[in-house]
Amino acid sequence: MTRVFSGIKPTGHLTLGNYLGAMRRWAAVDQHRADGLFCIVDLHALTVDHDPARVRRLSRQAATLLLASGLDPELCTLFVQSHVDEHTRLSYVLECVATDGEMRRMIQYKEKAAREQGRGGSVRLSLLTYPVLMAADILAYGTDEVPVGDDQAQHVELTRDLAVRFNQRYGQTFVVPRATHPGVAARVMNLQEPTSKMGKSDDAGPGIVYLLDEPDVVRKKVLRAVTDSGREVVYDREERPGVANLLEILAACEGGDPGELSGAYASYGALKKAVAEAVVEVLRPVRERHRELCSDPAYVEGVLRKGAERAREMARPRVDAAFRAIGLLPPV
Repeated sequence: MTRVFSGIKPTGHLTLGNYLGAMRRWAAVDQHRADGLFCIVDLHALTVDHDPARVRRLSRQAATLLLASGLDPELCTLFVQSHVDEHTRLSYVLECVATDGEMRRMIQYKEKAAREQGRGGSVRLSLLTYPVLMAADILAYGTDEVPVGDDQAQHVELTRDLAVRFNQRYGQTFVVPRATHPGVAARVMNLQEPTSKMGKSDDAGPGIVYLLDEPDVVRKKVLRAVTDSGREVVYDREERPGVANLLEILAACEGGDPGELSGAYASYGALKKAVAEAVVEVLRPVRERHRELCSDPAYVEGVLRKGAERAREMARPRVDAAFRAIGLLPPV
């Protein structure tokens, strides 16, 4: 069976973009057609300045929302990255295969480093090396497919390069994974800045719809979304990014093609109202199930404990094999 791995970083409250671009597909498609591993990658949240209590809180919330979105622990493996030591064990081995130049060419490193330095802060070494940890996340499990958005595709390419290089130098050890990309709304954009991704790590603002926003808050954010010059509802990503974003969100919520949907609305106002109600309805069952799960925290903790046990069993043989292949003595 095809094995799929993907993760969520607990650096902010999960958004509509996380749900439409990844979480819904994991629950509706990936966990049914494949051996799915879904991970809260909390170690990645430590690459920038952070509040430890907030990371713990967001990690629990992310796990609860993944379950609320439809992940079934009987069908997939849901766990927390730091609960499985094989990730960090393999990461160091892969650092001994990666090069400094590869790390510094990573687009996300360049952008985040520039942002941190622009604020007068220093850049943590882990920000430079975290793509190798991401590669370890993937390669430890013999992953075949990694569902990612466009912003993570470069990291999957690095993972492929490291797997091939390791296999050539030290013997066949890793499966070489491939990135898969969802279709419509793979990258939901900020409602106030439609040329920028709706990121969970951003500060709270009217352009970000969070999964736990109340319906009236969702409606207000969508109705205040930035549109474009002109009045005609036309799907054009380049010339009319605001309207295109709304049409893509609507298409992802209700199905259909954004270009075809554009012909159904005579004004921006009518489009915004339709999008607002579609978003409220698509998030309603997630919010309701989240509320139920929050009343039973022991259940969520049990899912994560069993998920980590299962993940360890899957990862350990391959990581041990990598240690042997690269020249390390087995433990005595």
